[in-house]
Amino acid sequence: MRYVIDIYGVLVPALLLWIVVAYALSAVLRRLMQRFDLYRLVWHRALFDFAIFVCLLGGVVYLSEFLP
Repeated sequence: MRYVIDIYGVLVPALLLWIVVAYALSAVLRRLMQRFDLYRLVWHRALFDFAIFVCLLGGVVYLSEFLP
């Protein structure tokens, strides 16, 4: 995993970028779950959303290993 990414001369921690990507994916997933009323199956919505975010973040960081 790259620890620092250079964006036009600004060094940005890689984890910050992966958090932004995971948050965007999480927002899309939340909207889909609301649209199809899947939250009625969830006991605690905030905990569920946080767990989904953590899983997505782990997946994004794992998949970042395969980027050139």
